[in-house]
Amino acid sequence: MKRIILLLVFLFSTVIYAQSLEGSWKLIEKNGKKIADKEVVRIYQDGYFAEGAKKLGSNEFLWALGGEYEMGDYTETLDFDTKNPETIGETLDPKLTFMEGNNKIEINDVTQDEIWERISDNETDLSGNWVITGRKRDGELNRMTPGDRRTIKILGGDRFQWVAFNSETREFFGTGGGTYMAKDGKYTENIEFFSRDNSRVGASLGFDYEVKDGEWHHSGKSSKGDPMYEIWSPYDEAYNP
Repeated sequence: MKRIILLLVFLFSTVIYAQSLEGSWKLIEKNGKKIADKEVVRIYQDGYFAEGAKKLGSNEFLWALGGEYEMGDYTETLDFDTKNPETIGETLDPKLTFMEGNNKIEINDVTQDEIWERISDNETDLSGNWVITGRKRDGELNRMTPGDRRTIKILGGDRFQWVAFNSETREFFGTGGGTYMAKDGKYTENIEFFSRDNSRVGASLGFDYEVKDGEWHHSGKSSKGDPMYEIWSPYDEAYNP
């Protein structure tokens, strides 16, 4: 009997490792109830995830959370959480189920707390988790070293989300996200939620981009119409050079 149990555990772990969560997911059920009054989207990319939620109809921002995750015995270590900031820095083992067509990935041996449905696993040359490391002002490029206070932008499965936070002080400064396209040096964001000003929802912003020496060079105009030039570096390389 013990051998059978061990075999089942091994097979379950193999399935989890074989499956990839990278891309975008939508929460469709929680504690047995369908999600009908809000939209909750997660992006998984490069060992990191970000989640953003808004109220349907009014586009009111509801919450954001995210951080590093590990597969196998699935865990999440949160860098930001607007609902429960006391959990920042903790390693959690949430109960999740991911649905991709007829395929099901159950996390942490559950009869279900949350069910997520895949939106997309499409990739572009900007798919990844990025952190800002440079910004041009008055014609001068200033480089910065990210620390506890940082701004990230995660792109995966045709979705993007940026987040500004301080993981040490547990401060949260803002987030926004939606769908994006990146092709032939042209990058477009379609804003679907914005914590600072939900009147921006529905706007589309176009930029030029280039990946040089592994860094994302991003230029155009900000949501306020100001000229901008930013450099984003791969998150893992910036923190683990």
